[in-house]
Amino acid sequence: MAQPRILILGAPGAGKGTQSAKITEEFNVEHVTTGDALRSNKEMDISEMDTEYDTPGEYMDQGELVPDEVVNAIVDEALSQAGGFVLDGYPRNLEQAEELEDMTDLDIVLMLDVSEEELVHRLTGRRMDPETGDIYHVEYNPPEDDEVEERLVQRDDDDEETVRERLGVYRENTEPVIEHYEEQGVLERVDGEQAPDEVWEAVKKTIEDAA
Repeated sequence: MAQPRILILGAPGAGKGTQSAKITEEFNVEHVTTGDALRSNKEMDISEMDTEYDTPGEYMDQGELVPDEVVNAIVDEALSQAGGFVLDGYPRNLEQAEELEDMTDLDIVLMLDVSEEELVHRLTGRRMDPETGDIYHVEYNPPEDDEVEERLVQRDDDDEETVRERLGVYRENTEPVIEHYEEQGVLERVDGEQAPDEVWEAVKKTIEDAA
């Protein structure tokens, strides 16, 4: 498959970023995330949309959520400039999934399946080095330097209560998206609880089989 158009779905902590990076390298496609697309189009003129602000950057500077219609336009622009891509972080709801159908034709929709308890374990075990911003995990990726280990902190949004709230919001918004792609017969599920290399082999094979 020459430069496939891939959508990757999965809950926070499922490993989308890790697998997207491997897909980008292996299949020579762009990694398109809503965050990156927003940051690279902060000055985009949206004055014709009758929104509160005239650029996405003004929403971001005020700490406000960028409206769906603006996010849709930015994702559309990013995808139009990519020969092939792995799209990560969009669509977040059924309305955005329907918008995406007007933007592009997907070759495959990957779903990284990970149980909630494993997701909680992964996310609550994350630790950040406040001096460098580097992210570690107490079990899967501890620092080799004792001094680094001593200064690691858990981010507020990685405590168990917050993690479960985030996963609840994810399920509420994204389950209809998953069902949407299942009904279309384009969703391919991959067991995301395997070792990262095993997940990658399954992801790679699934993409190649879709060619």
